[in-house]
Amino acid sequence: MSNAPVTHIDPIRFAADPYPDLAHMRAHAPISFVPELNATLFTRRDDIFTQEKRVDIFSSEQPEGLMTKLMGENLMRKDGEAHMFERRALFPALSPRTMRDIWLPQIDAKADKLLQFIAENKACDLVRDYAMVISAETLKLVTGLTNMEAAELDRVSQGMIDGCANYTGKPEIEANCHDCTRSIDDHIDEMIPIVMKHPNKSALCVMLEAGLPLESVRANIKLIISGGQNEPRDAIAGASWALLTHAEQLDMVKSGAATWSEVFDEYVRWISPIGMSPREVAKDEVIGEVQFTKGERIFFMFSSAGHDEDYFEAPETFDIKRNTGPSIPFGAGPHFCGGAAVARSLITEVALPKLFKAFPNLRLAGPAPFTGWAFRGPTKMPVAW
Repeated sequence: MSNAPVTHIDPIRFAADPYPDLAHMRAHAPISFVPELNATLFTRRDDIFTQEKRVDIFSSEQPEGLMTKLMGENLMRKDGEAHMFERRALFPALSPRTMRDIWLPQIDAKADKLLQFIAENKACDLVRDYAMVISAETLKLVTGLTNMEAAELDRVSQGMIDGCANYTGKPEIEANCHDCTRSIDDHIDEMIPIVMKHPNKSALCVMLEAGLPLESVRANIKLIISGGQNEPRDAIAGASWALLTHAEQLDMVKSGAATWSEVFDEYVRWISPIGMSPREVAKDEVIGEVQFTKGERIFFMFSSAGHDEDYFEAPETFDIKRNTGPSIPFGAGPHFCGGAAVARSLITEVALPKLFKAFPNLRLAGPAPFTGWAFRGPTKMPVAW
């Protein structure tokens, strides 16, 4: 382990709300070893922005890491040319042009149909009935797994996320994660002959056409599902909650004084759906007064970077007109989230504007509890109109 100052956390409290502990670390020990996570955390924005790019020191290659063991070696767990080769292979499925020309018209139609169905009642759970479904329907198109039901896609995504954040080693979480990856493999096997006979721009098809080994195709589909379902789901529901609890800012958007992009940028700064990126120290290194040893685990805390007081005044406040430029919710280096453009387009062009247009009197009908520190969002959100 590093010789960084030790900061203890209560894991239950940290999952319920990590921001007070992260604020304490930024103020007193911005590079902290946290025994409960067996990792050294970087919590200040500038440190994260600089050090995340040093993949020769803080490597994404983690053969013994949870993600690799549970999901296979995907591009997120590779550096250099190996990473870029797979990233280029995937780009045709995730590019802004593909999103605009191919996926967005289909997502738009699916959102209209979903909202018409929801409108038949006077209330719903916005997480379960809207955010989860529209995120899953988008992901089915992007991955090529159109044979998977939305609820199953959400289940396997959450199961893998829980598995990759299972740093306390709970066996029931690991077992569930294995069940989830088996389900994905079964759906991939069913779709391969279909996409090869009828090629499209899905991730499954473009990776096969690029000649990636099947194990890499499987691993990358699992990566896309693990992040591409729960993170947009959490951002759609979470940003809706933020606006419903800040009526004056919702009015600004409705009047045209603010944009949906500003809502998105501020929300992912304020409550980052992707809380951190794990890395492994590739060789001994000294940063400031902290000695890092090869093989130890570190976390770049994107959620903390978005609350860095050196860049954001009153960072705990939701303010859609603030300058979010310094925020790095999707990373800052070569591992910048490949699906960020898809998520932004889904949320700012479809999910949020259509929701609030369909239900101009939308209101909260109960508490919306949030959970998670590696990935964070509301678990339920009762609403009515």
